[in-house]
Amino acid sequence: MKAGIVEDEAVWREKIRAVIERYCRDKNIPFQIESFRNGKDFMKNADFDLLFLDIELVEGEDGFGIAKQLMNSGSKCKICFLTSHTELARAGYRVNAFRYIDKRHLEEIDEALDAFLKTRIQDQVVFCKDTAGRCISINLNALLLVETYGRKLRYLMLDGSEHVCEGQISEAAKRLSQSGFFRVQRSYIVNLKYIEKADSRRITLCNGLEVAIGRTHGNEFKKEFFKWRMWFGN
Repeated sequence: MKAGIVEDEAVWREKIRAVIERYCRDKNIPFQIESFRNGKDFMKNADFDLLFLDIELVEGEDGFGIAKQLMNSGSKCKICFLTSHTELARAGYRVNAFRYIDKRHLEEIDEALDAFLKTRIQDQVVFCKDTAGRCISINLNALLLVETYGRKLRYLMLDGSEHVCEGQISEAAKRLSQSGFFRVQRSYIVNLKYIEKADSRRITLCNGLEVAIGRTHGNEFKKEFFKWRMWFGN
């Protein structure tokens, strides 16, 4: 996760940074944070996933104007406005604000980060070569499972469609592990999001498919599934 902070007061920049760093370390989430004292410097390199943006800035700037520039640039960065005057939040609908955080209650940043991760952890695609050598994109949010298929891999989608691609399951498991997928046995990687129920021996996916849990994978699966449900479950 790459987060930006635009805040003209150094003391607030450090306080906000500390909350984000603590959250990411507690949840073992890779992160990068950059801080800016004004929007002009920020817009020189505005490639961020999430932005914590003060509404009231000095030097003739305001957060809504910066947010509008960001929106017009085509950026997908989500914006959390920071303010001590919550009545200003009403104007944020014009720039698709993600959250409003009262500076007097910075603990609200935790909830914003929780919500952000829910929207982004599988909001991405992976690229694979199919059996014809073509590069295809696979939307992780619509991927149910990956299984070995002879010497290839079969990507089964939620709608029942499938893609047979080159690759090794060990490499696929490593690549997908940071996006809510887990290798439950030698031949299967499943999307934790679509597990309907699970016990010590097998899981049942939302389409009714049952997959056995390998003996050497059981304990680690329990931990990962519990973390997923705790962080991202409904």
